[in-house]
Amino acid sequence: MKAIIYAAGCGTRLQSDSPKILLEFGGQTLLEWHALRLREAGVREVVLVTGYLREQIAELLPGICARYDVAVREIVNPRFHEGSLLSLRVSLPEIEDSSEPLLLMDADVLYPTGMLDRLIGSAHGTALLLDREFSTDDDDPMLVPVKKGRPIDFRKQWSGDAEFVGESIGFFKIAPADFPLLIKETHARSGGSSCADSYDDVLRTLVLAGRFGYEEVTGLPWIEIDFPSDLVHAQKQLVPAIIGCA
Repeated sequence: MKAIIYAAGCGTRLQSDSPKILLEFGGQTLLEWHALRLREAGVREVVLVTGYLREQIAELLPGICARYDVAVREIVNPRFHEGSLLSLRVSLPEIEDSSEPLLLMDADVLYPTGMLDRLIGSAHGTALLLDREFSTDDDDPMLVPVKKGRPIDFRKQWSGDAEFVGESIGFFKIAPADFPLLIKETHARSGGSSCADSYDDVLRTLVLAGRFGYEEVTGLPWIEIDFPSDLVHAQKQLVPAIIGCA
């Protein structure tokens, strides 16, 4: 299985002079955490979409590949400042050339290997991970309402009839049967003002079309690194918790 990690963004809310994926937690960069967890989950082929300060990442890649026995290839999104949809756009050749399910992953998540195990092992060909325990007090989580056992929407603000609502982790398994819709929707949004869309808008199209199942990861330790407070929380609480359950 191949994983595509999207790491091109600037991370403006952190105001860091390094890409988010090079932030360190427990003595390892986030990129190293990804490499280790993917290897433990049996994923040895990784495509990394970069943009902001990509030279820093490229300098470290050979050593990380050798250290963790994972093949990581870089794809550059030169228009990274225009929106994450264009990162999905530059990765389309990797999707088009694949005959097996793919993992699409946000780069700024710290997590245990068990999350990948649940996603890869899901009986659903196309699946996402969700956590029922979330807060909207200081963040804008991507919400996933579930009804009759299926995700029915995928957006940051949602109200309506659902059995429950969870937060998306930012990791997705896409089956080859759903590649054409993903590719078509990405191309349709890649011109004009739509190119500023998030690639979440493309994924929402698949959710609304009923393509996604889900796996629940409520109770597993994880965090999306968005704010300075997330760095502190990750270092003090999440790293020990993740090491404890990995």
